[in-house]
Amino acid sequence: MSTGTRREVSMHRTVIQTLTLLTLLIVSSLAIATEQLKKSPNDNNQYRLLELNNGLQAILVSDPDADKAAASMNVAVGSGNDTRGREGMAHFLEHMLFLGTEKYPEAGEYQQFIKSHGGSHNAFTAFQDTNYFFDVEARFLEPALDRFAQQFSAPLFTADLVDRERNAVHSEYTSKLKEDGRRFYSVKKATSNPEHAFSQFAVGNLSTLENTEENPLRPDLIQFWKDHYSANVMTLAVYGPQPLDELERMVHPRFSAIENRQLTVMEHPAPLYPESQLPAKVTADAIKDVRTLNLSFPIPSQDDNYRTKPASYVANLLGHEGPGSLFDVLKRAGLVESLSAGLGMDTGSNATLEINMALTPKGLKYHEDILPLVFDYIDTIRDAGITEQYFQEMQQVARMDFRFREQRDPVQEAMSLASQLRHYPYEDVLSAPWLIERYAPEQYKAILDELTPDNVMVFVLAPDPVLAAPRETRWYNTPWQLTELSTEELTADAPEVLASQLRMPAANPFIAENLDMITGDTMPEPVLLGSQDGLDIWYARDTRFGTPKANVYLSLRTPAARASARSSVLTTLLVDAVNTNLNAWAYSARLAGLDYSVYPHLRGVTVRVGGYSDKLHSLLFRILTQLSDPTLTEQRFEIARQNLVDSLENKAKNRPVEQTSEFIQTALLEGVWSTEDKLIAAQQVSLDELNSFSQALFSQVDPVMLAHGNLTRSSALNLAAQVRALILDDNAITEVERSRVRQLPANETEVSISVNHPDTGYTLYMQGSDTSYEERARFRLLAQIISSPFYETIRTQQQLGYIVYATPFEMLETPALGFVVQSPTASNQQIDEAIREFSAAFEDRLNSLDDASLTREKQAVISKLLERDRQLGDISSRYWQEIDRSNDQFDSREQLADAVRKVSREELLETYRHAVLERDHSLRVVTGKEQANADSELVRLMSLPPVTAQPGAGA
Repeated sequence: MSTGTRREVSMHRTVIQTLTLLTLLIVSSLAIATEQLKKSPNDNNQYRLLELNNGLQAILVSDPDADKAAASMNVAVGSGNDTRGREGMAHFLEHMLFLGTEKYPEAGEYQQFIKSHGGSHNAFTAFQDTNYFFDVEARFLEPALDRFAQQFSAPLFTADLVDRERNAVHSEYTSKLKEDGRRFYSVKKATSNPEHAFSQFAVGNLSTLENTEENPLRPDLIQFWKDHYSANVMTLAVYGPQPLDELERMVHPRFSAIENRQLTVMEHPAPLYPESQLPAKVTADAIKDVRTLNLSFPIPSQDDNYRTKPASYVANLLGHEGPGSLFDVLKRAGLVESLSAGLGMDTGSNATLEINMALTPKGLKYHEDILPLVFDYIDTIRDAGITEQYFQEMQQVARMDFRFREQRDPVQEAMSLASQLRHYPYEDVLSAPWLIERYAPEQYKAILDELTPDNVMVFVLAPDPVLAAPRETRWYNTPWQLTELSTEELTADAPEVLASQLRMPAANPFIAENLDMITGDTMPEPVLLGSQDGLDIWYARDTRFGTPKANVYLSLRTPAARASARSSVLTTLLVDAVNTNLNAWAYSARLAGLDYSVYPHLRGVTVRVGGYSDKLHSLLFRILTQLSDPTLTEQRFEIARQNLVDSLENKAKNRPVEQTSEFIQTALLEGVWSTEDKLIAAQQVSLDELNSFSQALFSQVDPVMLAHGNLTRSSALNLAAQVRALILDDNAITEVERSRVRQLPANETEVSISVNHPDTGYTLYMQGSDTSYEERARFRLLAQIISSPFYETIRTQQQLGYIVYATPFEMLETPALGFVVQSPTASNQQIDEAIREFSAAFEDRLNSLDDASLTREKQAVISKLLERDRQLGDISSRYWQEIDRSNDQFDSREQLADAVRKVSREELLETYRHAVLERDHSLRVVTGKEQANADSELVRLMSLPPVTAQPGAGA
């Protein structure tokens, strides 16, 4: 179907009349198709489905209230299309499409345009898809689309940029050489069927993207583009406030220019694992202290079953965490920390169902006993798990979630729709993820019939495993070993003490019954209902999104939580005990559309509950009961303590730039303790000490609560009464001051840290002088203006690394600018020299910025600050941050936006000269071969006074 015939109308009246009639018929059919879209009752957007005359399918979304517009192009081409010898070509092509087109030949023009108009852009390459996307201020959608469409119709593939960008791809590859996720993925590829394209290297590097006279890269790149990219394998989503007719006018001429080469989507019929190889176990070496067990079962593709979702039904039971579930039994035995189940890869020809577990050290030791227990649980599901009750619960929750669906950010909506348009019929594009149309026991059984001991590949990832005859993956040098498994091993008797506890979940008591909206208008901001027993109670009725949901926050600020590194560790361990004790009971709440978190922070502990308001009070009551008197056991304490030790030790194995950035935060944030101090404490604390700490933690407390959403005033007060009765009884009320940021000394401080990684990490943190809105505005605007040129110069032109960015580095309202680079080739001195040269040259560019350009950049910052709230949780989070800042006017973002409007060019230049050129109050943290001085500098920096706080700035 196409409306493209409109532009082919010629001068002959009869032809015009005929084509007009055809066009009307086509438009009518499109209108009917659009009316058939199954749309959430809570969705006020308008939609139009198009098929352009070149075969490209598009979905247009008109949201009159949107302040941001977005687009996403999904191309049904991915790493599975790479040819042998040119692995990584699909990924490389994704990089190259950003770097100049016939109409917009400058490499950084697209990025600069999007950034200067309040937007962002990116892309990713998967096995069968490559997705390109951007968002932008709504009024600039048309020129953004003009640039976006050119990338698919007229890319330049400039020769010198081809050679440069292969270095960027190589840097991306090297930056993750020591990441266990990427290493483990390489093992999965190495052990897959060599006849399946999944077995190939997907990222690319200087070897696979060789560019020599004998093997030039550009011709192969262009040929790959011609062989695989075609309008008829592309699906487009465009989202904006403009009417549908206007969106169609923008899309039609631009995207009709993409050539239709009449290609077909590549299929991958080969099995992922050779059948003769199953069952087998693969053991791989981890760099970090992580232990995982993964069971991968080949199953038929589930693409055609999206209306019944049998794999989701089975995975829901396999991954259940309630009492008697596989996870609950294993966790109470001290064997696992987490368990999830779900569909893995689905190529349209075949798929996998995966069960993933994070093991404890004990679980790793006894992982061979876990495997028979998994198959016992699968048998339990076969015998007792296929019931209409479980189906009805899943269907009821899915329908409820679809009915009260909240909109996401435009770019997220566009990305999802572009992908869904590729996989689902027009009428189901909006509803497919939530469809569970009928009870399908025969399909559930068919899935379970594939989950057998002779049809599984088991993967174990652990540090320093014993490997009798290890092999190494080609590109990531990861040691691994494959050993045969027998079905007898997998069907051996599981430990009876564990197997006897397995059972199917009970009926879910948390599914909401009352979905009514409360009466009354949405309140413009929270009001303080009062302070009862020292508890400040903030309340805001909010029904603007038409969803019967609410969020409740409770912060229990206490001086004991941040008294020392030891108390910080004890707080973390206590919160772990609370979450562990809650998990089995509260898991059903998560399935029913409720969620919760209990987490430590700089001032104490916060409890957050959210979701459908009907059963919210029950969930909060149980959390508060556990928090007031947590059950502490030796087994859980030792597991949690070891997890914390592992986590702290693993920090030394993070990416270089992650470690440089963390050093800055540790050195400058009050109440943050060094990794070394926390590690010492974690290795020393005892269960008796934790027991004593739990009884004293809230003896002095500074409590505050927010109830926001579909709740009445009386409901909020009743929730507060729960808090007072369970937590605040006889506790002393105190005041816990907010943490602050330490002020760096004049000039530049240099720190070198020791990191075991081939790449060099570099972070330059340039701090503002105070926390005023005016100073924050100058730094926000400066980061906005400098980020694209910094990226273009340091990454695209000089190719110093893949991880390159300039960013606002604001912490607790203390403004700062950050320059971050991770390089596989340059030393920290070379990076710093390049940045100094860039900084000196950029002063002229900043000085020559005209009024129109400055106004445009200001508006880009303001549009992000004042971006429309799209979900209740966004507003709740913003209100909570304001309460944390003690800003009872709830107007921080409006004040900051107003300050941005008032920044003059002269003020901006002065800030730039002090912060960037003179590096006044700056901290440069690098990795390298020089002698590290991190320990001594950390001690010195942590003794510095705080940055000057300005009244009304939220500090």
